[in-house]
Amino acid sequence: MSESQNAPKSGSGALSVLVTVFFFWGFIAAGNGVFIPFCKHYFQLDQFQSQLIDFAFYLAYYLGALAIYFIASVFGRDIIARWGYKNSIVYGLLFSALGAVVMIAAVNANTFPGMLAGLFAVALGFSLQQTAANPFAALLGPPETGSHRITLGGGINSFGTAIGPIVVALALFGTTIASDEQINSLGLDKVTILYSCVGALFLLAAALFFFSKRLPHGKYEADAEKSPKALGALLGMTILLVCVFVPVFRSYMNETSDPAALANLQTQRFLWLIAGLILIPGTLLYSLVSARRKPEGWGAMQYPQLVLGMLAIFTYVGVEVTIQSNLGELLKQPDFGAYASSQVAPFISVYWGSLMVGRWTGSIKIFEPSNQLRTILIFVVPIVAFLVVLGVNSLAQNDITPFYGYGAAILIQAIAFYATQDKPAKTLLVFSLLGMVFMLLGIFTTGKLAIYSFLSGGLFCSIMWPCIFALSIAGLGKYMAQGSAFLIMMILGGAIIPPIQGKLADIPSIGIHTSYWVPALGFGYLAWFAFAVRRILQKQGIDYDATIGGGH
Repeated sequence: MSESQNAPKSGSGALSVLVTVFFFWGFIAAGNGVFIPFCKHYFQLDQFQSQLIDFAFYLAYYLGALAIYFIASVFGRDIIARWGYKNSIVYGLLFSALGAVVMIAAVNANTFPGMLAGLFAVALGFSLQQTAANPFAALLGPPETGSHRITLGGGINSFGTAIGPIVVALALFGTTIASDEQINSLGLDKVTILYSCVGALFLLAAALFFFSKRLPHGKYEADAEKSPKALGALLGMTILLVCVFVPVFRSYMNETSDPAALANLQTQRFLWLIAGLILIPGTLLYSLVSARRKPEGWGAMQYPQLVLGMLAIFTYVGVEVTIQSNLGELLKQPDFGAYASSQVAPFISVYWGSLMVGRWTGSIKIFEPSNQLRTILIFVVPIVAFLVVLGVNSLAQNDITPFYGYGAAILIQAIAFYATQDKPAKTLLVFSLLGMVFMLLGIFTTGKLAIYSFLSGGLFCSIMWPCIFALSIAGLGKYMAQGSAFLIMMILGGAIIPPIQGKLADIPSIGIHTSYWVPALGFGYLAWFAFAVRRILQKQGIDYDATIGGGH
């Protein structure tokens, strides 16, 4: 792969422009927390139907990345390479702005499916942006700090997620705390105003990127080799996933009040969801075995680090989402405080804030501090970030006293950062093992200790995306853009793994507490991937830890 116009005039200046799009992903997605209860009340939906908002969001990421790859494979045109990273982000922002227009039209037409279409279009734009932005961030500076720039983008994304709900609540309700009555009385006119502002911000960001002279175009020459075998595997998996989810949705349309019939329907839904869960790793592992026998026609999938990395991204996103998605139900249990629904919000906020804590800490190296200063910052930055999280919650008038003891988990994460020396494989291994240990600690205990253990999943997930991404695309050469699209597809894990844990929690003999074996097992796979991928890369002559590691 030969690149052109890739040297930015100012690395930090170019990166400061790029990270604005990372902020958008977190800020806009966080608004879904407001629209779910509103849509549930306004359109008189059940809980499953209201969750279609998040389902549409995650599905758009998968289908958007699949479309990028489909065009490259069938027509031999790598559109990311042809447009360049910069223009790809601009086009993605414009598509998200179009999604805002669709949302406004749907609101005015008073149609929930239309609102889903608008959110889907917004997320499709995000898919294009993210496919381009991650390798672009790696490009804007020395290769040895590429994963840290991606981590910084993730930290900005987490900050957007932390403040997004507060800003949206202020915009819609004039207060940081929205009561059920305020949500229920939300008028469609305010939703129209909100998305008019969102669309305008998308256009403003697109103009900022387009006219910025600090950002290189990021164009590169890449022969988009047709990979019909990989395309066939992914299209086949997509068709089978549709076949799996159609009966799930149909069962909700045929809901019954008869207890025996309802129990039978719930069993069928659970089995279909399990089939969907098995289908994805089954397809990926089949592709890996087939590509090792005969690599021709498999494109990026001929690289085992990429295929196993796709499954790692699928698992990581699923784990990250499922921990917090089921946390509210856990906190309602007597052994965990018997919190009311209105008291759960600060715990969810601290969970997402934990990702910000880790990502801010993981971004330290890109500022090139001395070894002594870096050591100090590793312990100072998490404290500052945690205080920001507590400050945001205090501003929202949430009770922050239950979280003072959580600082111990943050200290453990800081020690882990110090011990892993910025090496992605080692960092991923240690953080995955810690995540698994803390999930098990939460499973076998109750009360505050268990709550802190489950919340710490955010700390240990925080650094995983850049580590998995960097390790998965290492050595792909001209297939980097294709591999990036494959990895973005696997955000689909956030739409499949949480319902699996939810269905397990519905089984009386298992319950919500024991259902946390799902993220524990997920962390277990991520630890295995971290161990295996280093050996895979070494066999290809790539000692990625040696390239990335900066030492103390």
